[in-house]
Amino acid sequence: MVTLLDQLREYTVVVADTGDFESMRIYRPQDATTNPSLILKASQQEAYAPLVEKAVVDLKSSPLSGEALVSSIIDRVLVHFGKEILEIVPGRVSTEVDARLSFDTEGTLTKAHEIIRLYEAEGIPRERVLIKIASTWEGIRAAAILEKEGIHCNLTLLFSLVQAVACAEGGITLISPFVGRIYDWFKKTTGSDYGGADDPGVQSVRRIHAYYRQFGYPVEVMGASFRNTSQILELAGCDLLTIGPALLEELRGTEGHVERKLFPDPETGSPLDRLDASEKSFRFLLNEDAMATEKTAEGIRLFSADIRRMEALIAAKL
Repeated sequence: MVTLLDQLREYTVVVADTGDFESMRIYRPQDATTNPSLILKASQQEAYAPLVEKAVVDLKSSPLSGEALVSSIIDRVLVHFGKEILEIVPGRVSTEVDARLSFDTEGTLTKAHEIIRLYEAEGIPRERVLIKIASTWEGIRAAAILEKEGIHCNLTLLFSLVQAVACAEGGITLISPFVGRIYDWFKKTTGSDYGGADDPGVQSVRRIHAYYRQFGYPVEVMGASFRNTSQILELAGCDLLTIGPALLEELRGTEGHVERKLFPDPETGSPLDRLDASEKSFRFLLNEDAMATEKTAEGIRLFSADIRRMEALIAAKL
């Protein structure tokens, strides 16, 4: 049986959007992405408790204390998960910087350097790690600096073309437009459902992909946050797609034909105007986009809340 997942792999790099190792072994993704919510969920499962316990034991007798100790343990937990993931997937793992640093360029740089230091101490080269950072102006500036240092980044919580353009001009390796959350906003706001090529999340990724190809930006586009397989199949041909286990299973268990929708060459349709992604323009255009403004802020709040829950979990173990 030739499944939808088999065919999708012919056009697109499939990435696992999970912290669950068994799912990765089943679906054989090239890369894997994690975020605070996924790591928190996995950390509370018995199968992954040893990774958390190891981080606690390793640092419990260190001179650190209080918030600094908890923060350092969480960094270790993230890297322990990432190392285990890299023993399963042949490519890269994305590890996220604390979302509370989303408006702190220097803080993001410090945290990213520490994460990379821990990976390299475990024998993992930086080429196999993507530092995940929110697509705020400050986050993109930090990522641009990291890229010049050979530390590659995945800019997440991305909902608009101006965020994508700023990432491209900053020399970022990869971006993750959030298809499903864009869809959620429009469905809630308009009261209408969307499907196929009419899905606003799908349209957003296609517009970013077309812009990058037209202007020759080498940034990898990885669609993320899917709500259904239709959204995934409408983006067949995107550089990468990061997909959760439930939708991977649906694709793996379904026969059918996958038509390529995105291509590496520039599109022959109406050319897009070049967008000004200077700081003033970035902030204004993002503010003008109610969906992108609201979903970026909401995403940062949710990830920050899960980091605080993770801190409470670690503090209880101490």
